[in-house]
Amino acid sequence: MVPKGWEVKTLEQAKITVTDGDRGKEYPKSSEFFDSGYCLFLSAKNVTKKGFSFLDTQFISEEKHKKLRKGVVKKGDIVLTTRGSVGQFAYYDHTVNFENIRINSGMVTLGCSKSELESDFFYALSKSSLIARQIDSAAFGSAQPQLTVKIIKSLKLPIPPLVEQQKIAKILSTWDKAISTTERLIENSNQQKKALMQQLLAGKKRLLDESGKRFEGEWEERKLSNLGSTFNGLTGKTKVDFGSGKKYIPYMNIFKNTFIDTDNLDYVNVDVDEKQNTVQFGDVFFTTSSETPEEVGMSSVLLKKTKEPIYLNSFCFGFRLFEIDKVTPAFIGYILRSSHVRRKIAILAQGATRYNLSKVQLLKISIALPSLEEQQKIATVLTNADKEIGLLEQQLADLQQEKKALMQVLLTGKKRVVVDGEVS
Repeated sequence: MVPKGWEVKTLEQAKITVTDGDRGKEYPKSSEFFDSGYCLFLSAKNVTKKGFSFLDTQFISEEKHKKLRKGVVKKGDIVLTTRGSVGQFAYYDHTVNFENIRINSGMVTLGCSKSELESDFFYALSKSSLIARQIDSAAFGSAQPQLTVKIIKSLKLPIPPLVEQQKIAKILSTWDKAISTTERLIENSNQQKKALMQQLLAGKKRLLDESGKRFEGEWEERKLSNLGSTFNGLTGKTKVDFGSGKKYIPYMNIFKNTFIDTDNLDYVNVDVDEKQNTVQFGDVFFTTSSETPEEVGMSSVLLKKTKEPIYLNSFCFGFRLFEIDKVTPAFIGYILRSSHVRRKIAILAQGATRYNLSKVQLLKISIALPSLEEQQKIATVLTNADKEIGLLEQQLADLQQEKKALMQVLLTGKKRVVVDGEVS
């Protein structure tokens, strides 16, 4: 059921123009794509859940552009992926700076110029669960899901009067602007933190001590073998042992985080008399393998003291500091993730299709340590930067959730807009 004054129509009934990419003999060969050129030729990686992404682009010449029969993207068009990662939408609005754009054969353009739908409203609708559910149920093919033009034309839309469409789109655009602003703030904050890490963790920028004087003196180069020793994760476990029991730190928790997220632990059955290594405050964990050398040996530090035993997954190993009172675990966490130490670890990667890290070789690398007081100051500064980023990320999550909830009521007519543009 839709509200009074609304209609439910298919894309075809609403006169949305659906056009697929050119599949003819003039379709560009690999040798006809360039890093720059007259016309941007979209591929699947350019259309994401967040809209267009232009980090990796390919172009065709003006001559090739003119030979193709269809697939031109016009301002106001919406691009929809129809093969592989189906159901991704992107909007060619005023924020897109490319003058000439074409789609490949795994996409369609959706044009509103002759339809009953306002482009901004239609794009908001296309990103809603109303459309996503229809696409999920209609897509066919297990290895590579697909959508046909016929299926796309049959998608059903709830359509309010034009003036209401415009007001709904305007309200949602307010949330979009707030989300975009917060995303930029997060990106800028991450860049600032990265620059700060490069300066502080290499000793290029010295902080002030408790007396207000800048720290001085050389940092001491220490091999990891002189700072601690390694220990193994869980051993002798099979698939049936996991899912319940005692807590353990999973691989991705280490891979993604400088410091262990103790709210994101998995479970494993460990018998009372079973000999397995447990972890403790200040322990450092390293991933043992990855698909690229740059991602081998990612580290994470446990900064929380826990009363209950926690174990380590089988695909990582631990590193326990000899003298926990003479180093700052948070500083160790940051310096092991710094660019200059990450380069040292990446060099140790061994393998061809998958890369592994030797514990023996890892212990040979050295890190530069300032005084304990300076370690603590550096860790505090970087921790505060992380907290600021965390607050922004929470704001972003809240905005995204608010927008999602608003879309649910506005795009179904459960909440109506009034003449002055406010939600009634």
